[in-house]
Amino acid sequence: MTSTPVYVLGGHQTDFAVNASRNGDGLFELLRDAVLGALVDTKLEPQEIESGHVGNFVGELFTGQGQLGGMLSAIAPGFYGVPAGRHEAACASGSIAMLAATAEIECGRYDCVLVTGVELERNVPGAVAAQHLGAATWVGEEGEGAKYMWPHMFHLVGQEYERRYGLKYEHLARIAEINIANARRNPFAQTRDWRYTEASFTADDEANPVIEGMIRRQDCGQVTDGAAAVVLASARFAEAWAKRHGTSLDVLPRIAGWGHRTAHLKLAPKLQASAGQPYVFPHVRDAIQGAFRRAGIADVSQLDGIETHDCFTTTEYMAIDHFGITPPGESWRAIEDGTIARGGRLPINPSGGLIGLGHPVGATGVRMVLDAARQVTGRAGDCQVEGARRFATLNIGGSATTVVSFVVQSGAN
Repeated sequence: MTSTPVYVLGGHQTDFAVNASRNGDGLFELLRDAVLGALVDTKLEPQEIESGHVGNFVGELFTGQGQLGGMLSAIAPGFYGVPAGRHEAACASGSIAMLAATAEIECGRYDCVLVTGVELERNVPGAVAAQHLGAATWVGEEGEGAKYMWPHMFHLVGQEYERRYGLKYEHLARIAEINIANARRNPFAQTRDWRYTEASFTADDEANPVIEGMIRRQDCGQVTDGAAAVVLASARFAEAWAKRHGTSLDVLPRIAGWGHRTAHLKLAPKLQASAGQPYVFPHVRDAIQGAFRRAGIADVSQLDGIETHDCFTTTEYMAIDHFGITPPGESWRAIEDGTIARGGRLPINPSGGLIGLGHPVGATGVRMVLDAARQVTGRAGDCQVEGARRFATLNIGGSATTVVSFVVQSGAN
């Protein structure tokens, strides 16, 4: 178990439906809005923040801008001189920033740390954005000939499930339908006002056209502009903060466990390494179990919900059995019996996930922890899972190259 608890004092995310560049905004404005929103939510002043971590994947490719840690000082004078840096691990960039921040608190270096993630992706044509995001593959070594790299790569993941266990498209479509329905309730969701028909969640080539292989339009998380931020604290700082605001340390959300694994950059070696094993990505299973072990829980039955990576429906399909909700290869059971739906035994992505809420790559890992913290303290609004006290996250970068899982919980136990 984690010996030094890390508390989540609060945070903020921007509206993922906003096209930032169309409004004349860029990386800085998105970052600023998330950070200032987090300070308002936690009732903290900039000078109380002792360290800062920024998750971002492709700022240089989309905007030509790097060195994003230096942007914190531009947000408010109180941030001047605060140590900060940028973390990159493709779609898991935000979670890597979270891990770095929690480590600083656990080792006693700092007591109050800001974690934020940001991405600007809608300032270029879609085909250019897809090419930029392809930097998380082994460039020039895989995916050659694919028009859209990531739909192609996660088609291959689905194809592996199909080969090992069988896979029906109707189950992938249902994942998309659930997440987009959940997003209707989320005031920050990119798709909250988008229009769909019943045919949108079928293998209808007009309403839901093929993008690559088995991946159709509704199977894809969309490129998104956005940022998220959370403030983490040690028990000492959190207890003083709680007293200041007339609450108890026991009711604050905390990061109870974490898991982290990194595998080969290419997809093919990962699939080859798992040949003959029950899990398509054993290291993903290891990361999840690492988070469970550190949180002191035995298995997925002790969770109240999950925020998982669903850059594509095949990604969430993989996450279902890797969490242990079903035996390996039987994720379809949890889809058919309603387990993962809103009101089910274990709701997945009540926020809408990446498909419904949106996926500003560098922000996603931070956003997941923020949503989990809101869930376990009853602050998730219309997305709330009733009675939730323990949520898990799963954030992956590349073709499950970088994998990070957190368990967030509230209450004395």
